[in-house]
Amino acid sequence: MRLTHPSGTPLHLSYCTNVHPAEDLDGIIAQLDTYAVPIRARLGTDVLGLGLWLAAPVAAALAADAAPRARLRRELAARGLEVVTLNGFPYRSFQAPVVKHAVYHPDWTTPDRLAYTLDLARVLADLLPDDAARGSISTLPLAWRDPWDAAMADLTAHRLAELSKGLTAVESATGRVVRVAFEPEPGCVVETTAQAVEKLAGVDGERLGVCLDLAHLACGWETPADAVAAYGRAGLPIVKVQLSAALESADPDALREYDEPRFLHQTRNDAGDAADDLAEAFERELPGPWRVHYHVPLHAAPAPPLTTTIPVLRAALAELAGGPEPLCDHFDVETYTWGVLPPALRPQTPERLAEGIAGELDFARAELRDLGVRT
Repeated sequence: MRLTHPSGTPLHLSYCTNVHPAEDLDGIIAQLDTYAVPIRARLGTDVLGLGLWLAAPVAAALAADAAPRARLRRELAARGLEVVTLNGFPYRSFQAPVVKHAVYHPDWTTPDRLAYTLDLARVLADLLPDDAARGSISTLPLAWRDPWDAAMADLTAHRLAELSKGLTAVESATGRVVRVAFEPEPGCVVETTAQAVEKLAGVDGERLGVCLDLAHLACGWETPADAVAAYGRAGLPIVKVQLSAALESADPDALREYDEPRFLHQTRNDAGDAADDLAEAFERELPGPWRVHYHVPLHAAPAPPLTTTIPVLRAALAELAGGPEPLCDHFDVETYTWGVLPPALRPQTPERLAEGIAGELDFARAELRDLGVRT
């Protein structure tokens, strides 16, 4: 959706399509009709933004051939859809029966990750609306934390320098600016704001920055105002914001029905104790309260005693969009866990999933409207 900050700056609000499993062009186009078109109709908006997820094979095919890129752009436009941001974190098979640690591979030590991200940049440059200021691509925070050593850090620094050169080449060839945003996540080399500032020091700040995932920030028990200020002091741009909410509970036992096999659900408490998954947290009997990396629907509160980190999301939006100038212009709702919610909460049909995603976008739109953003 196209929104306008009180300063007059255009803002883009979208939803991330990594919730859908399609990994080829025909499947991606089919899911536009199944989900995106009904969502747009429910919201009553002329244009709906998508945070498109393209698995590596289809990204490579699109980057290599202008004809399918043109086809995808036509199919989006015909349905009142647009793309200013891509999710380049999952490489492929993100809705497989078991994902867990596989989502962190290939990481930024590898040429595969660099090639995939530059493929996405070439695709996005062609998909961007003519009047969009720039595009963004979110990516993993370098690598999972173990193993990680000085040699891997040096290799990653080389990849990021090559990434900057590649993005410069894309701009030279197309006239479009595409920035890449590294997304701090629990358990990774870059988990916290302090680690992001340290590990990304010296990168090309014109083309590289951070993706602020608000569930991840909350799981680290970080304060949005402190995080935003730290990025500002470091000159590290917030390229993209993922609007997400984590689970929270003072009674950890109430979280047992959320322990599922597909995704990793890193768990943290306010004392700094950490587990890499819910099952581990239960086994170690971490004291509560817990915050769990489990993206839950923004607009639907879970049954007590469970709650969510929506207060963190609200505080972050106030920092990012509540001032005289916005600190970011790409906001992407990223709830990819609809298919693994407890059965009573899980949408059983495509229509119900579209209804749920529309509810999240409507919630996000209302939160921004309360900050004076025009919709």
